[in-house]
Amino acid sequence: MSTSTNEAVLSQSRLVWRAFKRHKLAMAGLVVTVLTYLVVVFAGFIAPYDTEHFVADRTYAPPQALHLFGDDGFGPHTYGQRATQDPETLDITWTTDTSRRIDIGLFVKGSEYSVLGLTLDRHLIGPVDPSQTVYFLGSDRTGHDIASLMAYGARTSMTIGLLGVAIAFVIGITLGGISGYRAGKTDTAIQRVIEFFMSMPTLPLWLGLAAALPTDWSALQRYFAITLIVAVIGWTDLARVVRGRFLALREEQYVTAARLDGSSAARIIRRHLLPSMSSHLIASLTLSIPGMILAETALSFLGLGIQAPDVSWGVLLQESQNLRAVTTAPWLLLPGLAVIVVVLALNFLGDGLRDAADPYSR
Repeated sequence: MSTSTNEAVLSQSRLVWRAFKRHKLAMAGLVVTVLTYLVVVFAGFIAPYDTEHFVADRTYAPPQALHLFGDDGFGPHTYGQRATQDPETLDITWTTDTSRRIDIGLFVKGSEYSVLGLTLDRHLIGPVDPSQTVYFLGSDRTGHDIASLMAYGARTSMTIGLLGVAIAFVIGITLGGISGYRAGKTDTAIQRVIEFFMSMPTLPLWLGLAAALPTDWSALQRYFAITLIVAVIGWTDLARVVRGRFLALREEQYVTAARLDGSSAARIIRRHLLPSMSSHLIASLTLSIPGMILAETALSFLGLGIQAPDVSWGVLLQESQNLRAVTTAPWLLLPGLAVIVVVLALNFLGDGLRDAADPYSR
């Protein structure tokens, strides 16, 4: 049987998956995205410590190297740190104290956390002795572990991206679909609303809305408010695309046949029009999440988004505004590196899904 015949008998989902696997960057993006959302779900297990754990006299401590072998053979460990202060400049220099060996283990006991409704106290990696503190990625100005803060920060930044895109998609598809299918005065009214939102500068509008949030709101209230803010403009481009596509398809014979058969407008849109542009919707979904993540990061970086002591990647990057702190502790930029990697992964994933959604086009 020829290759074309084999492809003809495969289901649509298998054809999409086969085409997607050929896109190497998209596969890499999928792996990174899945791993990132596993960190979101199991942040308490992956993080060596909780967000309240800190050591006050170990501020800006550099990352501690992990050694797998010692003089006695295999045995993961690291060494302690010693701080010395220059009496003239008051600069603190950290050195490795090889006389203090700290054994590292897997599934070690530590602070309690909740995951999937369960209360646990085991962590993926950490010091065997719970009284010791190890900084695998260094510490910040208050002595908090950067690795733990990044794991918990992913939970906020990544879920805001998902929720923001979900809200923007519902608004964009609904208004764009109604505008394109109904046309006439309805189309004109909705397009004026879209143009009003599109005419506003995005960042100043986000800043204004974020600054207007009451300062006494709880962390949960502020979280959902920021999600709405980053989604309030994200729907306009999708609405325009859906509207243009629906205007082109509304006079097609299969749409006319469905209308004459008595199908409602909602059913025609859901069963006939939306599936015809599934490749674009899939690509838009994955490509919109990075924009939402960057929006939350920017707002929190400027102090108008998520606020400390709550943690997000944008909150962690606030410290990088201090040039002296960055030159002293460059590991403070690691949350920014995490944002870059995740945004690139999602973009690669979106490109692959867009190309694979129509496997017959190649």
